[in-house]
Amino acid sequence: MSLSYDTLYTESIQNPEKFWAEAAEKLHWYKKWDKVLDSANPPFYRWFAGGKTNTCYNALDRHVDEGRGNDTAIIYDSPVTGVKERFTFREFRDKVALFAGALQSRGVRKGDRVIIYMPMIPEALIAMLACARIGAVHSVVFGGFASHELAVRIDDCKPKVIISASCGIERDKIIDYKRLLDFAIELAHFKPEMCIIRQREQLKAQLNEERDLTWKQTLLGAEPAPCIPVESSDPLYILYTSGTTGKPKGVVRDNGGHMVAMHWSMEHVYGIKPGETYWAASDVGWVVGHSYIVYAPLLNGNTTIIFEGKPVGTPDPGVFWRIIEEYGVSVFFTAPTAFRAIKKEDPKGHYIKKYDLSNFRTLFLAGERADPATVKWAEEHLQVPVIDHWWQTETGWAIAANCQGIEPGPIKYGSASKAVPGYNVKVINHEMEELGAGKMGDIVIEHPLPPGTMMTLWKADNHFIQSYMSTYPGYYQTSDAGYIDEDGYIYIMSRTDDIINIAGHRLSTGAIEAELSAHPDVAESAVIGVADDLKGEIPVGFLVLKSGVDTPHSQIIKHVIEYVRENIGPVASFKQAIIVERLPKTRSGKILRATMRKIANGQEYTMPATIDDPAILDEIREALQSVGYPK
Repeated sequence: MSLSYDTLYTESIQNPEKFWAEAAEKLHWYKKWDKVLDSANPPFYRWFAGGKTNTCYNALDRHVDEGRGNDTAIIYDSPVTGVKERFTFREFRDKVALFAGALQSRGVRKGDRVIIYMPMIPEALIAMLACARIGAVHSVVFGGFASHELAVRIDDCKPKVIISASCGIERDKIIDYKRLLDFAIELAHFKPEMCIIRQREQLKAQLNEERDLTWKQTLLGAEPAPCIPVESSDPLYILYTSGTTGKPKGVVRDNGGHMVAMHWSMEHVYGIKPGETYWAASDVGWVVGHSYIVYAPLLNGNTTIIFEGKPVGTPDPGVFWRIIEEYGVSVFFTAPTAFRAIKKEDPKGHYIKKYDLSNFRTLFLAGERADPATVKWAEEHLQVPVIDHWWQTETGWAIAANCQGIEPGPIKYGSASKAVPGYNVKVINHEMEELGAGKMGDIVIEHPLPPGTMMTLWKADNHFIQSYMSTYPGYYQTSDAGYIDEDGYIYIMSRTDDIINIAGHRLSTGAIEAELSAHPDVAESAVIGVADDLKGEIPVGFLVLKSGVDTPHSQIIKHVIEYVRENIGPVASFKQAIIVERLPKTRSGKILRATMRKIANGQEYTMPATIDDPAILDEIREALQSVGYPK
């Protein structure tokens, strides 16, 4: 019998300490907590204060000790190489313990940082869990991310070791990770003591004899390491997310609260039981990969899948359905972008019909808003519930969802459903007044946030407060705007800052603008996100040139596109720049990006009261029309 959503939700808000203590009892603690919630220093709340645990023990060793060591923990499926592997909980624990021992023998200690810059291969998960095992703090950087961006992260977290691979493999090319890594280290002020490189057959890397070891060399003579008890509030990982300033923000996740939230979410949000196969088609470089490829499924005793491929082209738009059939996937989680790509290649769903999906029961979508057309297409062809849910890198797990393990409600297209237990979500205006049903405003979450959400930003407590907690005291500012309807369903309508959401990857306009403005002929730039059928949003740049420039405009545009590709990476999907005479601004000099975005998307807008010269908007409209916007 399903639990009552209203009962559980009310308890989680009115008595959070009792609620989360009961959830925590299901996991292993070396020492029980002194306080479930330490709220002595808001907004720096600490869950399970004084408790000692180990996330790796709970994800691997616990299942072995409870007699499930021979159950499958990990499936690796790589259509780009043709390799398939399976690992039991015991086999994977042994690999993790040995690599953890190898790290210890090289001087890695509790609290040291380790950057992991890898493709979707088993060693990426082994490295993450090995760090957790010995109390080191991992920071996974998306494999193939541009050298400059990697260098910024090296300087911020100062890793003792960087773990990488010789290459990543796309469907039609090989990406030389080692070359990108070497250049990043050259750019960085801080230099790691050692790099560990997993050599791949497709491209062997040249090693720096004074600094680099292969994965195999690292393991020589190593002894397995036991799990080290850590404080509940000790950091498990740092994951960087874009800031509006262009400076990345290192979200810090704790061990105890994160572990409890991940474990609780599998049963209650996703409705999945231990022993079933759960697949999140993401990458360990993003928060979805951390939460739902690695930690949550393993903590819950599920089989999880490492997929090295794409939704289309590896080899066709049927690869997702092949994986679901072959491994008996029960619950699948991916981004709406992936479905838009599949829908474009296979609009009639012919590939879906080729596979037996009888074991498959629920599809979850997140990363950006799931447009109703995509949700309806997936429902029609898959014949399973399609659940759009909303969360952020900062929260680490769902803020709003149609919780399949509690009391599933009706699906409302365009809504991420109701607040998940633990999250006290409100819509307020700038005067901090709570708005009624259907009224658009800023979406905030009242303190304290539930376990599993970020503790702070790495070495930047003041930045943490300024970015998230200062605009509305007592609330976490999500930077999303929307409304809540009369049934409690949450609708996320837009960003309140200048972050562009490209296929689920959040990139700041500030970071892209910095690259555009680096061109010697560019005096000023602005970047906006415009709606895109496939990726949700794509960036469009506006360039104001310095006076007297005689370089051909096409050449300038070509160069700035190359700058963004080299320094931010292909993930930015930056392919369109427009040269204009001037940019619309307020009298105080703020560029009116939100108004420009509405013009590009063909939306109604109100003339900003503080605009310096309204005629500039007509110039922007003409410039956009010249390149086909609005679509």
